[in-house]
Amino acid sequence: KLCEGILNILEKDTKTSCQTACLEALRILSRDKKVLVPVTTKRNMQILMKLAKLDTVEDPLERVSEFPVIVEALKCLCNIIFNSSVAQKLSLELNLAAMLCNLLQKCKDRQLVDDIKCFDLRLLFLLSLLHTDIRAQLRQELQGVEVLTQALESSLSVRWTEEYKAAEDRDRPPLSLQETDCAIEALKALFNVTLDSWNVHSKNESHQFRYMAAILRHCLLTTGPTEEKTEELH
Repeated sequence: KLCEGILNILEKDTKTSCQTACLEALRILSRDKKVLVPVTTKRNMQILMKLAKLDTVEDPLERVSEFPVIVEALKCLCNIIFNSSVAQKLSLELNLAAMLCNLLQKCKDRQLVDDIKCFDLRLLFLLSLLHTDIRAQLRQELQGVEVLTQALESSLSVRWTEEYKAAEDRDRPPLSLQETDCAIEALKALFNVTLDSWNVHSKNESHQFRYMAAILRHCLLTTGPTEEKTEELH
């Protein structure tokens, strides 16, 4: 009942501060699988997707004041999908992976979106881990390898000297915590999407995997903000 009450409030056009507080409460509650059973419905998933700006293809990410709401909605979706097989099935029906890829493209070359990007990538990782049909959809329909590789490249701030050779800067400072977390989530999602990709068929796929390999090499030469984070990144 509490979760339903929170979702009813979120469905209304309430203030950003109220939406954030409701989502924070829902995120905590959504860790309990028993709580999720009555609230994991198509309607409720759509409410959260709307708050995460996953229902709008054209609208850019412009209102910085809405960013905390987007992040909290993505966190809620992460918990719900991880803990609910019903939500995992609904995510395929609602075409959630395609919407996440679209949101990831909106984050490209924008400031103050690292948290949005990080939890978008985490959700893509969870979907590709828990649902084989979504893994196949990402690989075959949504250009998931390309989208995720670009996200990894952006997180690592790769500079190129040749087509498949990244610049090596020994004096470069370590990645920030946010950059490292985004790179880690992108790597995890890429692992799932490329899991069955041992047989490369096309010229474009060959290019994509050589491009990815160059970024992975660069990643191994990159350090994070702490020794533990560097180890996790590698």
